[in-house]
Amino acid sequence: MNANAPEHQLVDVHSHFVTPEYVEAATRAGHVHPEGMPRWATWSVPEHLAMMDEAGIARAVLSVSSPGTHFGVDAAARALARSLNRFSAGVVERFPDRFGHFAALPMPDVEGALAEATYALDELGAAGVAVLSNAHGVYLGDPRYAELYAELDRRGAIVFVHPVSPPNWERVSGGRPRPMLEFIFDSARAAADLVLSGTVHRHRNIRWVFSHSGGALPVLAERLELFRGLLPEQVPGPAVTEQLAGLWYDIAGTPFPHAAPALTRAFGDDRVLYGSDYCWTPAAGALAQARTVDPAWRALTTRNANRLLDERAGVARPRTPAIAMLPGL
Repeated sequence: MNANAPEHQLVDVHSHFVTPEYVEAATRAGHVHPEGMPRWATWSVPEHLAMMDEAGIARAVLSVSSPGTHFGVDAAARALARSLNRFSAGVVERFPDRFGHFAALPMPDVEGALAEATYALDELGAAGVAVLSNAHGVYLGDPRYAELYAELDRRGAIVFVHPVSPPNWERVSGGRPRPMLEFIFDSARAAADLVLSGTVHRHRNIRWVFSHSGGALPVLAERLELFRGLLPEQVPGPAVTEQLAGLWYDIAGTPFPHAAPALTRAFGDDRVLYGSDYCWTPAAGALAQARTVDPAWRALTTRNANRLLDERAGVARPRTPAIAMLPGL
């Protein structure tokens, strides 16, 4: 297979960037070994483009990974999110045919998140927004987010959900890197919370994107529906399995031979997307993963991504000109 043939080009909806400012702010907040990983990832535009070219990735949508931008102080989180969003918009401005971006929101600060979503979508040309599966233990179905979701629903916005460590991770992770297991379960927990809280049904115009082939969701969907009738609150909308099938899923991580086929068996294949998880997955790992994606899966995920990233919420040029870039990038 020629990965660089036009018909085999991928659209990567799950790719990350870091900046020195971000690493410094997170490290000061105690994230020296982010999510239990040995060290911080490194990133630059030239390195990212080189990986994309070798992997056959036509476009990549950038986002901030966990641990996010909120380290305890609302004002600092708002300033950090704004700085990072302007930075990623600057990358898109320089390379509009190769990059888009999902804007970081300083959740659980609802007022700050609403202001940043409005600014990023209206002024920076963001393709959507990025949130974490929980923000300091507040999961996505929490009613405090109602005003934010109403606005995102009105816009038909894309909301990319990235996993993060769950509350009390110290008791369950066994000292292992949390992306290995905890991220998989926290994605499932967040998606289940959105459905069981009625958020998905109430805000049917939001396009939720979950990572890593849905985590544990493909094997839990029927179990969630089984217990639905035992819950004290009524869960609105159709069956849990049907609501989960209405979400979007990228296949970042280890999609083959088991995870991605399990996802499509559970929820169908019309909302499956490609994700590299670069730069937190180093270039060698991202390239090895890309080689497992055969031409049929490449065509499928690219077709779906083009449908998701439509003209209104697509990989767009930022509308704020002359956004400063960090030296060397």
